[in-house]
Amino acid sequence: MGELSSLSGVSFLFMGTLLGIVVGAIPGLTGAMLIALSLPFTFQLSGSHALILLVSMYVGAVSGGMISATVLRIPGTPAAMITTLDGYPMAISGRGKRALSLGIWASFMGGMVSFLFLICLAKPLAAASTHLGPFESFGLVLMALVLLAVVEGRQFSLGILAGVMGMLCSIPGMSPATGELRWTLGWAPMSDGFKLLPVLIGLFAINGVFRELFQRKGGAEVARLGDSGEGIHRRDFGQHGWNGLRSAVIGTGIGILPGIGANVGSAVAYGVAKRFARNPGEFGRGSEEGVIASESANNATVGGALIPLIALGIPGSVIDAILLGALIIHGLQPGPLLFTHHPAIVHVVMVTYLLANGVMLGLMLIGARRMAALGEIPRWVLLPTILLFCVIGSYSLGHRIFDVWVMVGFGVLGWGMERLSIPLAPFVIGFVLAPLAEENLSAGLMASGGSWAPLLTRPLSCLFILISLVGAGTALWKARRRGTIKLGDPPAKE
Repeated sequence: MGELSSLSGVSFLFMGTLLGIVVGAIPGLTGAMLIALSLPFTFQLSGSHALILLVSMYVGAVSGGMISATVLRIPGTPAAMITTLDGYPMAISGRGKRALSLGIWASFMGGMVSFLFLICLAKPLAAASTHLGPFESFGLVLMALVLLAVVEGRQFSLGILAGVMGMLCSIPGMSPATGELRWTLGWAPMSDGFKLLPVLIGLFAINGVFRELFQRKGGAEVARLGDSGEGIHRRDFGQHGWNGLRSAVIGTGIGILPGIGANVGSAVAYGVAKRFARNPGEFGRGSEEGVIASESANNATVGGALIPLIALGIPGSVIDAILLGALIIHGLQPGPLLFTHHPAIVHVVMVTYLLANGVMLGLMLIGARRMAALGEIPRWVLLPTILLFCVIGSYSLGHRIFDVWVMVGFGVLGWGMERLSIPLAPFVIGFVLAPLAEENLSAGLMASGGSWAPLLTRPLSCLFILISLVGAGTALWKARRRGTIKLGDPPAKE
């Protein structure tokens, strides 16, 4: 633990957290890119210092994504996608500081809750997660898909349509279940399919640029900071505390499950918060509960994902896979033996995660006003800058110009969908989760000899499917009562 009390250790902690926040807040750049680019520079560092730097970057990047999601409606990281649904409407109504303050404190709460799970339940929870078979994983993914489809409660049919479109766009490329190529039209670049990063950049960043360029009435709405009274208040802890705690627990639990990630954690927590909200109709229009649920959950998934990483050597996300590589490069084998042979490294990871959340809280609270000023940057400066980062971000993923064209194509698609009032969130969740569902279902069917019975005979998978059916049935019933279960609704005003 001496590394974290030394000047070099503290410097790496602050530098990593600050860089993570800045990169997370820049559209087109992600924490995964930052950590991957930083990994070669850690070769000359000790294993402890390298992990201090990389873990603090991880925390900062996931937290920083909410900044551009709130003031620009462009998620700085995929994990902040759900925050755009309510953070941006709050900002354009003059409550930008309020949205940022709630999001920052919710992020800190999520980090603290997941830290408690990390230090108290690392071994037993990681061991329990390995007992989830493919049918249980399929049921969980199905539940997440249904919860996100019903997020757009005002337009249930359009939410389902968007989800199906996302699933279809995930099909081209190599099948995650069989490894066969499909829907490539014989074109070699399509063999890898559409990567998530260019798709996200296109749907949100390039779409935002198109929306600005083709805005008919004097430009798009600009996010406003609001007055000094729009920050956090003592009463907020009583009013929103349960929502933040519940979302943090959900995020931690989902983060523990390998391969699920912060996207799903924030999505599920958002859906649950809407179900239990006093005014669910405000969700998507500037709900404080929505911002808190999203930010608390997506930060909690970081601590949750570290549990299987250090206890079993199983990465829970792309960033965790990079961290796994960092451990191996520095001669540290993740898994149960890590606790026995290198307990100091385990403690360094845990304490770094705790301290990085504290540093993140301080940096973001101090810089909240400057962060919100992103919304006041002149559009003639902002748009070319965003385009530049978008191109760099998409191209650097695989050094392929094909990914840049994918970004542009999905930007056009996103702009057209919004013109037709088709929501983007279910599309993205369908795109992300469909391969996971297919892979787990195929693995389960192969293990059961083609029998579908385990979906209902295994308790957890049956529970997840029942929750999905109840959620979909309830949303369908409410939509029919409101008369919104039909296409052709007038565009919803944000």
